[in-house]
Amino acid sequence: MIHEFRPGGSARGAFFFAAEKRMLAKFARMRHNTSMKKTHYYKIIAFDLDGTFLNDDKSIPPANLRALEAAAERGIVPVVASGRIYRGVPEALKALPFLRYYILSNGAAVYDSREDRLLYRGDVPLELALRCYEYMDTLPVIYDCYQNEQGWMTRAMMDAAPPYFALEPEVLKLLYGLRKPVDDLKAFLRQRGEGLQKLQMFFKPEDEAIRQRVLRELPTLFPELVATTSVKNNIEVNSVNAGKGKALMALCEALGIDPARTVAFGDGSNDVEMLRMAGLGVAMANASAQVKAAADCVTLGNEEAGVAAKIYELLEEGER
Repeated sequence: MIHEFRPGGSARGAFFFAAEKRMLAKFARMRHNTSMKKTHYYKIIAFDLDGTFLNDDKSIPPANLRALEAAAERGIVPVVASGRIYRGVPEALKALPFLRYYILSNGAAVYDSREDRLLYRGDVPLELALRCYEYMDTLPVIYDCYQNEQGWMTRAMMDAAPPYFALEPEVLKLLYGLRKPVDDLKAFLRQRGEGLQKLQMFFKPEDEAIRQRVLRELPTLFPELVATTSVKNNIEVNSVNAGKGKALMALCEALGIDPARTVAFGDGSNDVEMLRMAGLGVAMANASAQVKAAADCVTLGNEEAGVAAKIYELLEEGER
């Protein structure tokens, strides 16, 4: 059961709540009137989590859940498209019976949860990852990785983490929940001998200028890698063979769906490729100028259930 949506005190929040009630009433009538049902143009809705589908406190606006349900009832496939691993996806989303496909670790993996198998994979080769970590050792950062759906981090770096998350306390909670500490990350990875889904580094708030410099120079130093960001204090590093856009295209191929019939929602630089490659790229109002420039349109912010607002708009257009 999806809980009742309680809008905020803003006039825009109250307006959206009223609009959502009208849309839900309309879809309820359509369920009992098959002559009114039409095939919607869009077949996939892919959505980022942090800063997009989730509130800033990492909770899920109930309106977003209801909008996904309404879309699924029209035959549209919802797809999580996150920098997180599967274990990091909120349980309320994984519990939805119609949510099957997940783009994970910024497109390093496409996961079919119903069949428990990967449809696509784009890892960073181990030796390349280790060279990148040697570069990170010259910076004022702590770092970690995702490998085979598990996060790993040097224990001393995990212990030193709090000052790096002064502006992102909710992300710190995720870090503690999704990483296992090891004595020496590089030595541990050499012993395992496998590639990585994603490398990630974190900066203190006072080192923002350094973070911006690293975002610019890392792809030049490592052309086989892509550097993006999803929260205020991080840089995420993936293989050029990964990317949410590439992963979305791989999913389209697996499902036999025209990429032009996809919608993608995002707010961070790790969403830019996906917004550009989707049939309709939708940036959040809280997104950066770079992300908005890559999108076809802009919806309300994540704190105003902007994903739901745009989904309802698209569903209404599809029923005309």
